[in-house]
Amino acid sequence: MPLDVRPEVKETPFGVDVAGRHVPGVLWTPTTADGPLPLVLIGHGATRHKRIDYVLALARRLVRNYSVAAMAIDGPGHGDRRSIAADEMTVFGEFLSEWSRPTSVDEMVADWQAALSAVRDLAPVGQCPMGYWGLSMGTIYGIPLAAMDPKIRVGVFGLMGLVGPTRERLARDAVNLDCPVLFIQQWNDSLITRTSSFELFDAIGSPDKRLHSHPGDHSEVPPEELAFSAAFLAEHLAS
Repeated sequence: MPLDVRPEVKETPFGVDVAGRHVPGVLWTPTTADGPLPLVLIGHGATRHKRIDYVLALARRLVRNYSVAAMAIDGPGHGDRRSIAADEMTVFGEFLSEWSRPTSVDEMVADWQAALSAVRDLAPVGQCPMGYWGLSMGTIYGIPLAAMDPKIRVGVFGLMGLVGPTRERLARDAVNLDCPVLFIQQWNDSLITRTSSFELFDAIGSPDKRLHSHPGDHSEVPPEELAFSAAFLAEHLAS
């Protein structure tokens, strides 16, 4: 039986303070690395957090299979940004209020930028091209980030449409995306209609974009799509 020569994964917690907000994050890297590494930013969905199972699975797959570093931060009102634990319905209700705040998107973009500055002091990352992966709430905040940061060279978005209080902002920023994009949709999504999902996909300005659709509800993205999206990110970052 051949030896498993894939790198082991080092997990480094960190935190940054941005305009009075404390932003906790995690960086995943190979235990040994030669030179700067490509980096993927992972945005979690509403009611989740930076170490939810699918974030961990994606981060570890990127590190072990492709020697690509990964990082995630807690969104506002999520994970370690909360002082008091709450059930999912409470967290989701608070997110809907947060989503309605006029400065919410700009603040989250600033949080990502501060987190990137912090991890550059922890490991040889962030000097190479970067990618972004984020569905649902991860798309709400991720498309504006990717649209304004030219170092993000590839993106995976989805489980979102032109809906909600930031739909006009999302449409404007989507037009400015010019990197390769994979968009993931659930055909029977009870939260995001097919029409609004197609509208967002149509708005994405990149000439290199593709849509993957699967049967099932909002949270039923199949595991093989996680594997495909990791390979998609790694391929474009390698090139």
